[in-house]
Amino acid sequence: MTIDWLNFTPWPALAGGALIGLAASLFVLGNGRIAGISGLLGSVLEGGEGRGEKALFLLGLLLAPLLWGLFAALPTIEFQSDWLGLVLAGLLVGIGTRYGAGCTSGHGVCGISRLSPRSLVATLVFMAAGFATVYIVRHLLGG
Repeated sequence: MTIDWLNFTPWPALAGGALIGLAASLFVLGNGRIAGISGLLGSVLEGGEGRGEKALFLLGLLLAPLLWGLFAALPTIEFQSDWLGLVLAGLLVGIGTRYGAGCTSGHGVCGISRLSPRSLVATLVFMAAGFATVYIVRHLLGG
């Protein structure tokens, strides 16, 4: 592995990670619940308790890049798949988050920080599945 030093930007990545941690911490302190995105979205769609504040949190996630775009250029979005691949990937991720009782943000960011054994196992499974998928697509299928 080599690092592209001309495009290596550790400070914005560190700031973004810190902001994610801060938002997750404030959400748990203010609501007593973790900020797992799939759980929040499911609760908003099903009409669960605290629907309004959860919807506002999710809206903030969607509006943050637009706000950032007022001050700096947004990165170019590039898809390396067709629409069918994107839809299939989205459906598989959605099904996986329901079976896994949460998504990477819920388990990886919030669950591990609470030392949850279930979240540690879930995050290890997410990572292993991602590594295996990349290996299969790039090295076995030649994608």
